[in-house]
Amino acid sequence: MTDPMSDAPVDNMDPMETQETLETQETATVPPPIEDGDELQQAQRELESQKDKYLRLAAEYDNFRRRAVKERQEAGWRAQGELVRGLLDGLDDITRFAAVDPNTVDAKAVIDGMQLVEKKLFKSLSGHGFEVIDPTGHPFDPALHEAVSTAPALQSEEDGVVAVCFQVGYVINGHVLRPARVVVKQWTGA
Repeated sequence: MTDPMSDAPVDNMDPMETQETLETQETATVPPPIEDGDELQQAQRELESQKDKYLRLAAEYDNFRRRAVKERQEAGWRAQGELVRGLLDGLDDITRFAAVDPNTVDAKAVIDGMQLVEKKLFKSLSGHGFEVIDPTGHPFDPALHEAVSTAPALQSEEDGVVAVCFQVGYVINGHVLRPARVVVKQWTGA
């Protein structure tokens, strides 16, 4: 007979040593007996614990999602409020112009006043990242301009250059609100 651990004959080993080796092997490979009821209860407790953790995590995520949506909405409302607050002075000026008696004020004064209001409004809007696109004389850019027609170019260097801007465009913080509507020069080579 041989020792299962070393394949050495058991005859050369001390009988007490052999018995200890066999007992050590048995205890190392076989777990102590557990009652089926205890194991089942432990598994159920673990399952309940994991289910509780899952439910808490799901509730926490749902609360986070709701809070994020609410914060995004509030940020949008604050931004709109800031923009409108900047426009209020210009709107007040327009209201004053609407109340002017045309018989007592000459047309030049009204036009000058409206130009001042326009400057005030554009200055306020530019503080919020608002820009006017007037590309006359600049190369056509399809990301910022909309070509409504073409016009003949007198030289090849003018090919693709904006000749006339029918309607200015607007950009806010790098996003096009409305492209500029333009006529683009086109070189035909003639």
